Amino acid sequence: MSKKLVVAIFVWSLLGMIASVALIIAAIAVAVLSDSLIMQGDDVVGIERSPSLVAAVVMASVGVLVLILASIGQFVAWVGAVVNTFALEDKAWFVILLVAGLVSLGFVATLIYVIIGPDGSKVTAPRQGRPVTTGA
Repeated sequence: MSKKLVVAIFVWSLLGMIASVALIIAAIAVAVLSDSLIMQGDDVVGIERSPSLVAAVVMASVGVLVLILASIGQFVAWVGAVVNTFALEDKAWFVILLVAGLVSLGFVATLIYVIIGPDGSKVTAPRQGRPVTTGA
């Protein structure tokens, strides 16, 4: 997987996460502001069915679904970055990405890789063949 593809997956899934959080916040606002939730102080003690409550539930459900899909995209970007850096001769990036992901810091490591990391797909393998000799 090329770095360009890793960056694209990372950025689009990050935008999906941001959009899904905004949608979930909007759904909560619709539910609260439409008086569909019966409040007693700070506690919700009941729910009153209304079209706006249905809209809020649908909005929140779509937001959660997009958040799950975007999280899968982030995981795919991390795996792509790990696979990409494995091809590098210096294994420092590979080890850092792998260990960071295994200790739940994959997002941070992938973000740093996207910004300043090398592209392992552009590494060329050393040529194998007979050395050129001059006639002597």
